[in-house]
Amino acid sequence: MGDAGPGVHLLCLAASSGVPLFCRSSGGGPSRQQLPFSVIGSLNGVHMFGQNLDVQLDSARTEDTTVVWKSFHDSITLIAVSSEEGASELSLERMLHMVFGAMVLIVGLEELTNIRNVERLKKELRASYCLIDSFLGSSELIGDLTQCVDSAIPPEGSLMQETLSGFAEATGTAFASLLVSGRVVAATEGWWRLGMPEAVLLPWLVGSLPPQAARDYPVYLPHGSPKVPHRLLTLTLLRGLELCLLCGPRPPLGQLDPQLLERWWQPLLEPLRACLPLGPRVLPEGFPLHSDILGLLLLHLELRRCLFTVEPSRDKEPSPEQRRRLLRNFYTLVATTHFPAPGPAEKEEEAGSPAQRPRACYLVLGPGAGWRLVAVQLGPRRLLLLLSPQSPAHGLRGLATHTLQALTPFL
Repeated sequence: MGDAGPGVHLLCLAASSGVPLFCRSSGGGPSRQQLPFSVIGSLNGVHMFGQNLDVQLDSARTEDTTVVWKSFHDSITLIAVSSEEGASELSLERMLHMVFGAMVLIVGLEELTNIRNVERLKKELRASYCLIDSFLGSSELIGDLTQCVDSAIPPEGSLMQETLSGFAEATGTAFASLLVSGRVVAATEGWWRLGMPEAVLLPWLVGSLPPQAARDYPVYLPHGSPKVPHRLLTLTLLRGLELCLLCGPRPPLGQLDPQLLERWWQPLLEPLRACLPLGPRVLPEGFPLHSDILGLLLLHLELRRCLFTVEPSRDKEPSPEQRRRLLRNFYTLVATTHFPAPGPAEKEEEAGSPAQRPRACYLVLGPGAGWRLVAVQLGPRRLLLLLSPQSPAHGLRGLATHTLQALTPFL
C-alpha cells in the first residue's frame, strides 16, 4: 500500500465488470497520488475472488493501512483505504454507507442498480463529488460517524419552531428546517421523521454546496424515495443561515418571493442573528460548562440527533482539529467496545440483566498529553467529553453525569 499515499482513498466500481466509476481522496478531488490501477485491480480482485467462493471479505489491516469493502445491491462496490492514525473498520464502513447514500441522493437508485451506460453514469456521479469529498476530509460535523443529525440549540427555540411550522404550512410542505453551518437549529415534525441516511445527508449536502441566495435542487431520498426525485429548495435568510424545504412539484421557487419571506422572518431577525455563532459553538451563549471541558458529543439514540462542539476553552491545547479527531476516535472505541448496539437476542435479555450493561468508561491519554476522555450513558442519551489533564480521574464520572443532566433539557 506504500504507493497509495497518506490519508483516505475511496474507490467506486461497477460490481459486475470491475470498471472504476471514480476514485477520490481526502485531499479533495482525484488524488494527487492516484492509486495505481494495479492496486485498484488487486483490491477489487481479492473481493470478487472471495465472493465466488461464498466468502464475504469485509475488512483487512496491514501495519499502517486499513481497508474496508462494501457491496450495495450487487451492483456497486465501494472500497475505503485509510492510512490515517486511528482509522477503524466502523468509521470506514459507516463512511461507505454515507457515500452510497450520497450517490443515491444525487442520481437515484435506478441508475446505480441498472447500469446501462457506464460513461454516462460516471458523468452523472460528478455532481456528488462535492458531498462525497466532505466525508473524506476533516469536517466540523460528526453525523457521518454517529448516524445522528448534527444539531444546534437556538436561543429562542420555541418561537423559531412556531414560525418555521407556520411558514412550511403556508408553502404547502411538511418538511422544513433551518440550518446553520450544516447543523439543524429548528425543523418541522415531518423533517425530523425523515429516515436515515437522508436526515443526515440533506444538511451535509447544503453545507457542501457553494453559497447561493436560492436553490432548486433535485434529490432522491435513499430511504424514503430512492427512485422518485423530490425538490430541495434552499433560501439564504442570513449569511450562513439557510431555510430548507423538501417538496414535490409545488411550490415553484418563484413563489417564495422576498415579500413572503419578509412577512414571516423579519420579526425574528434578532433571534436569527443570534443563531449565527451556533455553527461551531452549538450551545446557547452563556451555557455553563465546567472549565475542564475541551469538547463534547451528546447523542440522543432514539431521536437520532446529536450535539458536537470543540469550542470550549479554545485558548487551551489541543487544537480544534485534534479535539475532533480525539472525540471521533473515542466514539468509535465506545461504540464498538463499551456500548455496542445490542443484537436481537441481547435485546430480549436486556430487561433481565441491566447490571451487565456498562454505564460509564474513561480513557487517559499519554504519555505527555494526559487528556481525559469519558463517556456516560443514561437511558437513550450518551455523553462523551474531552477533558484537560488537570481534571482528576476519580471525578470524571461525576463531572460527566452532572454535565449530561444539565444538557438533558436541550436534547
